[in-house]
Amino acid sequence: MANTEECREALEQLSRNMAKSTGDVRKATTLDRSVSCRITDLDLTFTGQLRDGRIQDVVTAPGAPAEKAEIRLAMSSDDLLALVGGRLNFASAWASGRVRLEAGFRDLLRLRTLL
Repeated sequence: MANTEECREALEQLSRNMAKSTGDVRKATTLDRSVSCRITDLDLTFTGQLRDGRIQDVVTAPGAPAEKAEIRLAMSSDDLLALVGGRLNFASAWASGRVRLEAGFRDLLRLRTLL
């Protein structure tokens, strides 16, 4: 099981990766939305703002998110590290239920290029 600091670093790496993206992936990440990532095995939630192709203003809180973000992810700490590290395919993890993604229909359409 990964720890809180490893998860924070993984989210920072994800943000850096998104900022360097191009084409359809870049267009998908230019949304301005609140985002949360619930780490189920650590019982904590990272929240922030997806803005200008980066995840900004990240805050960590114990338990479930206090407010419902516009884009919501949930997964284990090890799955977060594996996704960001390229060892786990998002589409197959999502299809198998290892990763949950919830968002409005329009946002899901834009985010599908990331899958």
